[in-house]
Amino acid sequence: MRKRIRNLFILILIIMAVYGIILAVVELPPYGMPDNPVHNEVSERYFNDALEDTGVLNMVTSIVLDYRAYDTMFETIVLFTAALAVVITIKTSKSKENGK
Repeated sequence: MRKRIRNLFILILIIMAVYGIILAVVELPPYGMPDNPVHNEVSERYFNDALEDTGVLNMVTSIVLDYRAYDTMFETIVLFTAALAVVITIKTSKSKENGK
């Protein structure tokens, strides 16, 4: 009996999750349309307000260092960590080859 109730509860949760996903997908704008907000609002704001918001004349620099600073910082941390892992792996394999 407990197993049956548990399975029914899991089924209800799955149905609710699928229903929520379907509702979210229905609200999305059509895929690939050039007038979607993702294609015009952010880039227009960057182009129109970059000089006023940041005070930097170079638009690329203002976007990378002011608007996207955290993203750029975390990308750099990921690249540094990957490079460090490669160096550690190479050093470890070299020391095993040398018998140390």
